[in-house]
Amino acid sequence: MAVIKIKKVKSAIKRPGDQKKTLLALGLKKIGQVVEHQDSPSILGMINKVKHLVTVTK
Repeated sequence: MAVIKIKKVKSAIKRPGDQKKTLLALGLKKIGQVVEHQDSPSILGMINKVKHLVTVTK
């Protein structure tokens, strides 16, 4: 599986609690922070849930 980079670009303020928890589960705390994860179905599902708050590159 490929490695993907996820960058937080928007704040989680005034977002539902499940979206905030999803960002924390991905390891994203601050705006501009970048984390790398393996391209797995569970990670892709989490990204899809907060796609309006993050950008994804391969």
